[in-house]
Amino acid sequence: MTTYFTIEKDGEYTMEIKKSKFICHLYRIESEEQAKEIIQQVKKTHWKANHNCSAFVLGKNQEIQRSSDDGEPSGTAGVPMLEVLKKHELQNVLAIVTRYFGGIKLGAGGLIRAYAGSVADGLKAIGIVQGILQQELCLIIDYPLLGKLQNFLEQKTITIKEITYLEKITVTIMCDQNMVSKLTDEIIDLLNNQVEIKRSEQSYVEKRITE
Repeated sequence: MTTYFTIEKDGEYTMEIKKSKFICHLYRIESEEQAKEIIQQVKKTHWKANHNCSAFVLGKNQEIQRSSDDGEPSGTAGVPMLEVLKKHELQNVLAIVTRYFGGIKLGAGGLIRAYAGSVADGLKAIGIVQGILQQELCLIIDYPLLGKLQNFLEQKTITIKEITYLEKITVTIMCDQNMVSKLTDEIIDLLNNQVEIKRSEQSYVEKRITE
């Protein structure tokens, strides 16, 4: 898996519709058991609330999908919340919307809009990130080649993680996994093969995306 989408961090977002308060809780999760534990914790915290509806997705391709209306009319809460998570292609995210009833009924359509809107606005407020698999590359060169290499990396907007000055210079960079082959060929060509390239660790780098 070279990329994924998830929320930037755990968080809450509150909105009010016709005197009913909707609190959207968003969590990064790793398992169905963890999701169930968090749902129970939220229910204990908001035991006075009328409803604590939930939805979550797990897996690289959202293989596990669960939703609960928690007493709201069937299909008016959990499923609309789940659809928002799916629309954004999120992985390993739990959404819980706590509702404190304000005395004015919203109707089925109003409930669907309220619960889906709560999650959608919550995602905007908390932030969605894209995780990109990157490869750490160590470029070992002679001193006279450093300026040329740095200019090239700057033009390509490649992140330089570290530069080590010993008998030779080691420039450690981070490169998107799907760019490694092309980039190494370009560097070898740029420096007329006067470079030793070593692969090191792989890691995901998360970048916030704009809505």
